[in-house]
Amino acid sequence: MSPTNTGDAQAIEPQQSPIVLVVEDEAIARKNLVHVLERQGLRAEAASDGAQALSMLEGTEYDLVITDLVMQGADGLDVLRRAKELWPDTEVIVVTGYPTVETAVEAMRRGAYDYMVKPYRIDEARMLARKALEKRSLRLEVQALRESVESLGDPVTLIGAAPPMEALRRTIDRVAPTESTVLIQGETGTGKELVARSLHMVSRRAGKRFLAINCGAFNDELLENELFGHEQGAFSGANRMKKGLFEAAQGGTLFLDEVGEMSLAMQVKLLRALQERTIRRVGGTQDVEVDVRVIAATNKDLKDEVEAGRFRADLFFRLNVITLSVPLLSERRGDIPLLAHYFLARISRRLGRAAPVLSPEVLDLLSAYAYPGNVRELQNIVERATVMAEGDVVEPRHLPPDLAHPAFRVTRAQEAPPPPAEDEGEPVSLEENERRHISRVMRHADGNKSKAARILGIDRVSLWRKLRRLGLE
Repeated sequence: MSPTNTGDAQAIEPQQSPIVLVVEDEAIARKNLVHVLERQGLRAEAASDGAQALSMLEGTEYDLVITDLVMQGADGLDVLRRAKELWPDTEVIVVTGYPTVETAVEAMRRGAYDYMVKPYRIDEARMLARKALEKRSLRLEVQALRESVESLGDPVTLIGAAPPMEALRRTIDRVAPTESTVLIQGETGTGKELVARSLHMVSRRAGKRFLAINCGAFNDELLENELFGHEQGAFSGANRMKKGLFEAAQGGTLFLDEVGEMSLAMQVKLLRALQERTIRRVGGTQDVEVDVRVIAATNKDLKDEVEAGRFRADLFFRLNVITLSVPLLSERRGDIPLLAHYFLARISRRLGRAAPVLSPEVLDLLSAYAYPGNVRELQNIVERATVMAEGDVVEPRHLPPDLAHPAFRVTRAQEAPPPPAEDEGEPVSLEENERRHISRVMRHADGNKSKAARILGIDRVSLWRKLRRLGLE
């Protein structure tokens, strides 16, 4: 479709209803089909023969072309060929009579979306047009998402355009150049280590090592050995001196994940290392100076842990110089399609296969799921779907059954905050209430569908479908 400047144009997002070219040499059939499409909220233009259609294609990109196959002069195959040459993303549906079904099948081999056999039913025409336009919209969405993913480049770049992620990125940019200790708070699976790596990558220490350890994965003896190292002969089996992570990360960054799992005894030793900037290896008598920036993370509320006597207040104050909070995936639902396509591309590369396409139904299911395991759970779901998909499309049957379970789906109240209280007046249907709410969000977003979709917590394809269904497009 030729771009129309409405103040917020985007390549993948139509600013007006999709436009369809109907190519039919029978006047009544042509007029009826145009009328059906316009009743569906589409814009429809008509050509009375193939030659006129070829001329119209030269100047306009149509979202969909519905063309008769048998016409005088240029036929439907000529229209199909030229449409695909000029506008590869345009979908084409061919219309044929019973004697030429084989020709219609040949048209599909050449890139047609589907075909209809005369006499066709109105419902069939509506259904095929809708599915063809959904396929085009999905393909353009995937292209844009893949371009966004490719533009990210660095694998530690935080992915997401939702407001909480934009705010987090701005804070990282301010905090990273400092030498302050940072405490990252967030639930399991939100990406706390990725935030820590991002801090390291834009800090003055980026050229040095970034080392990470999960403090909850070791008992005291092993954790002390991992952090501070040991001298030769410190214990049975210590045949040589070993440097710990504090020394190994010299000049760089040490990430202490799940620091709230440390015992009180280990907390004392960590506090000394932070205060004195020295460590002592297990079995050693000499202090070793270390120059390390410490970033800690926890999925617990350390203030509550301090009050309960499970975490030292002095260590909390030492770690809590700057606090960053990583949002739940449910708090940035608009990022789900981008994250899903990012994981899809990365996993497919690892498997050595072309990345399949996520069907609209799959995107709807992914966008509606509650994600108790946050981003990590989304990654695992996408990996499973990528492995299970037999062809080039991921379908709902490739997803875990839990995604469709009502207990794990997000309610409308969770997707978006309720509108301000207004005069209730007469009760209205759920559909009318949805129409009013989406209209209000669209006004708030100044017509920007991407922004409106983020506010609503859905992807752009789902919003486009809702706008069409509710007569708002």
